[in-house]
Parts: sequence; structure tokens; C-alpha cells
Amino acid sequence: MNIGVIFAGGTGSRMHSKDRPKQFLEVHAKPIIVHTIELFENTQEIDAIVVVVISSWIDYMNELVEKFNLHKVKAVVPGGKTGQLSIFNGLEAAEKIANGEDSVVLIHDGVRPLITSKVIVDNIESVKKNGTAITTAPAKETVVLVDGENHVSEVVDRTRSFTAKAPQSFKLADILSVERNAISEGITDAIDSSTLMGMYGRDLTIVEGPYQNIKITTPDDFYMFKALCDAREISQIYEI
Repeated sequence: MNIGVIFAGGTGSRMHSKDRPKQFLEVHAKPIIVHTIELFENTQEIDAIVVVVISSWIDYMNELVEKFNLHKVKAVVPGGKTGQLSIFNGLEAAEKIANGEDSVVLIHDGVRPLITSKVIVDNIESVKKNGTAITTAPAKETVVLVDGENHVSEVVDRTRSFTAKAPQSFKLADILSVERNAISEGITDAIDSSTLMGMYGRDLTIVEGPYQNIKITTPDDFYMFKALCDAREISQIYEI
């Protein structure tokens, strides 16, 4: 079974939205999180989807599931105090859905709607072959490492530099085992799942995705996504 865990448990303070979290801001009469979920809904290889949202928005999310016919969404669960704990809640829901079946889980940001079905399928195939899949994009600029006094300690070879994005995908049993070990040791705020798996010595394999696979965090990101949606809509009428 292949299960998408779409998490959007944050409030999005950097977006400065007035009355709703960023994942529920609308573009073309559709909330950002629905744009994201539809990518998984419309990918044949995905069997089920779990959505993690702020507890006070669960009822609204369920309304969206019905309104937009998101039939693969099998559970909507509340987020935790941190991003890691929100993901853990989603993974436990996925475990119940899998019901003992060996499964691949694709962990994805609810505000990252610019991937493709190919990226999703490539993640699944990589997990089946290698055990993991971290979606990346090659670094466009040179990365430097600095010490505590802001001195450059290393200039990283750009040809070996990639930016970790999402989805980040694993065997469900493996990521749950690492999550449970980490939580038992008091680790509850890892920056992302790939970092957590790396902390526990798991081998990680990359899958390349598109440059535009941005996480919509700031107003600039929102306007970029809207512009891309506008361009796609125009392309249906005019050649651009």
C-alpha cells in the first residue's frame, strides 16, 4: 500500500494572513492544501491519504474533502505541538489504515503544491528499491558552510549540492520505528523526516524534482504559486 501523509498543522505566521492559516488560502477558488492533495488523489499509485491539520480546522478540512471529492483521504487528524509530532500523528493514522500491510509512506507539506505525479511515482519506486526517497533539487548557487564567527569553513562543491524538499518517503515501519525511538529519547522537534532518519544512521537516497517545488511560506511564495496557476490556465486557451 502507498500512503500519502499530507501535513499542514501550522498557523503560518510568516504569511501574515488575516483570518485563516496559509494552507487554507485560496487560489482559483481552491485552498492551497486541496491543490496539494489533488496531486496525490490523481496519482494512480497512491492508495490512501492522511491529512494532518490544526485541530480547530478539522471540520473545515472534512468539508473540503467532501466538496472536492477527495475520495482517497481516509483520515483527517490533528497536528501536534511541533512539525515532527504532527507528522507522527499522521504516521500513526497511516499505520491503522495499512492494517499490517507492508507500506510506503510519502510525507509531504500541505503547502507544497508544485510537484508532479512523476515525482510521487519516482519516490515510491525509490523506496521499493532503496528503502528511502528524499525529493531534492540541484542547488542553483554555491553553498558555503560557516563557523560560529561567520567565517567560511567550507565552500561546498555545487555539483554535489542539493536542496532537500518533499515528499520524503520511507517504508512506513522504518520511519515509525525511528520516530518512536526519537520521541522516547526526548527528540520531538527535528527539522524534517530526512534529518531525523539521518540522525539514526539510516541511508538516504535522493529523487530529483522540479525547481519550482517551493513551500508556500511567505506572501512572495503565494504570489509565485498564483502566477504559475494563472500561466497554466492561460496556456489552455493560448499558446505561451
